[in-house]
Amino acid sequence: MQFSSESVEALVEQLTKLPTIGRKTAQRLASFILKMPRAEVVEIAEALIAVKDRVRECSICSNVTDRDPCQICRAPRRDRSTICVVEEANDVHAIERTGEYRGVYHVLGGAISPLSGVGPDDLTIRKLVARIAPDGEIPEELVRENGSANDEETSDDEVHRFIQEHRKTTVEEIILAVNPNVEGDTTAYYISQLIKPLGVSVTRIARGLPIGGDLEYADEATLSRALEGRGQV
Repeated sequence: MQFSSESVEALVEQLTKLPTIGRKTAQRLASFILKMPRAEVVEIAEALIAVKDRVRECSICSNVTDRDPCQICRAPRRDRSTICVVEEANDVHAIERTGEYRGVYHVLGGAISPLSGVGPDDLTIRKLVARIAPDGEIPEELVRENGSANDEETSDDEVHRFIQEHRKTTVEEIILAVNPNVEGDTTAYYISQLIKPLGVSVTRIARGLPIGGDLEYADEATLSRALEGRGQV
């Protein structure tokens, strides 16, 4: 059933383009937006436009940022000898919330999935290897190609300087924090085979039982991974 208002119907159609949003959910959201004050709706619209206009990819780690390089890559107290490799930018926030990690990151932009047509060249694996390889030249893809009027604080020379500072640090460990599924396993194996010849330690985050979980309800695969990743008490 369509709304009598063409404007509302158009909004519903646009909302259904978002992931996990079906038509009924879109209709409820549209009805809620109609009841919102105009100022709040304008704020939402401006935030959406700002995301497209200002957000860019960090030249060093490929994380999303308004200022290039990102805050984590700029932070002087970060341990640049350890790089945590994640699939998406949201994974960076998940690890940061723990407050336990003090190294830097590298965002792949997904995982290797032949069935979905995603191969190694579609990810930032080449950029990761370039960060690790000693005495290598800075690849073109590490340098920001397109500037923005909203990012006048950082010049191309500054970006180069930050990249050079990262390259001066010897990378000692790569932590693979990819998802524990087929695509994640494939990606982890591929990256480990590329990096191990460089003499860098490659580890992967542990997989197993969640805090507060019961053994009797755990599946066989989870229990197997928990046994494989057991440690000293």
